[in-house]
Amino acid sequence: MLRHPARFIAFGGGAGLAPVAPGTFGTLLALPLYWLIHPKLSPFEYLLLVTVLFALGVWACEVTGRALGVADHGGMVWDEVVAFLLVLFFIPQGLLWQAAAFIVFRIFDILKPPPIRYYERTFKNGFGVMLDDLLAAGYTLLLMAMLRALFF
Repeated sequence: MLRHPARFIAFGGGAGLAPVAPGTFGTLLALPLYWLIHPKLSPFEYLLLVTVLFALGVWACEVTGRALGVADHGGMVWDEVVAFLLVLFFIPQGLLWQAAAFIVFRIFDILKPPPIRYYERTFKNGFGVMLDDLLAAGYTLLLMAMLRALFF
């Protein structure tokens, strides 16, 4: 992981080395990052940062996938980190909402409902690695908005 900066990034600083459920650990990594970063940035700055982190992830996952010979290695969790940072920005503040969004995001990321699985199979590069989690984030935000409208 430490041989190249791209690997360190793609593996979420080591979160992706978890022996079980590395994607879950990658998603969890987004929480303290959000709590540290969000209060210090304007909404524009935050979304710009997420965009830069997405682009960084495309590069890091592309380089790492090629080096490992596996386009979307299970230990590459930067895609979960960035996608969940986006989710956290748009949901209501509070641990209950964050926990609910975490569960919903993990479900969509694991099940990969259409068209997520299609895009995951179509794009075999760093962009594809990042895109499927971005789509899972979109589904998560849609469901969270529906829950908020129905119950609050």
